[in-house]
Amino acid sequence: MTNPATQMPPGFRFHPTDEELILHYLRNRALASPLPVSIIAEVDIYKFDPWDLPAKAVFGEREWYFFSPRDRKYPNGVRPNRAAASGYWKATGTDKPIIGVKKALVFYTGRPPKGLKTDWIMHEYRLADSPNNKSYKPIRLGDHSMRVSF
Repeated sequence: MTNPATQMPPGFRFHPTDEELILHYLRNRALASPLPVSIIAEVDIYKFDPWDLPAKAVFGEREWYFFSPRDRKYPNGVRPNRAAASGYWKATGTDKPIIGVKKALVFYTGRPPKGLKTDWIMHEYRLADSPNNKSYKPIRLGDHSMRVSF
């Protein structure tokens, strides 16, 4: 399979706004409609540590985008399972309503409640009123060493 990043024109930068991620990527993904560009990898990000994820991305040097399944902590519960290989993602701040919902998460090594906070930050996007809210969500992961603020 050809890497979509190699098909991009010179100077191409993938830096979508929150609204563009929701309207043109997440919504299309949930409706099984074609995406504007096949540049977001499908990866169950919770099976990996954040420092392993850049190698799984299709495109990006300091920010990486993924569609990832939204698993539940308990089969009949509503809490998402955010455990990763050697730690967990913890929500920080409040959900930001855009056209969908944006949630910031910070990666902690170890197990709760004694995990050690790292500099890895992730922004999770989900559709607000999706008929299938268990659908994939796009994830934007920022490079911890660059202290990228979103």
